[in-house]
Amino acid sequence: MNESEAIVRSFIAAWSRLDAGELAGFFAEDGVYHNMPMGPVEGRANVEQLIRGFIASWTATTWEIRNLVSAGNLVFVERVDRTRAGERSVDLPCTGVFELESGKIRCWRDYFDLGTYQRALG
Repeated sequence: MNESEAIVRSFIAAWSRLDAGELAGFFAEDGVYHNMPMGPVEGRANVEQLIRGFIASWTATTWEIRNLVSAGNLVFVERVDRTRAGERSVDLPCTGVFELESGKIRCWRDYFDLGTYQRALG
């Protein structure tokens, strides 16, 4: 396992703790988080704010890695994000593309169907 893969695996595992500050800490200061159904967010502080908004109603989340491929500083992860918000839950298939630099996430692009998420969690 290369360093980039190890960082991404740690980042994915950290989501279960629902700590926006911890999650944003994986990003470079000028890192970008782009959920493809929406516009990109740039800068660690803005990424933290976005994550904080996502997880505000979540009561639990675990992310199952289905496939992970890495080469150098590039990591592709096919996963299923299993999230609960009170009594509601969703199993959301996703594919994430991570570009890392100096041990931090420089850019994360996540591809998923926003409608699946919205129908399940509102």
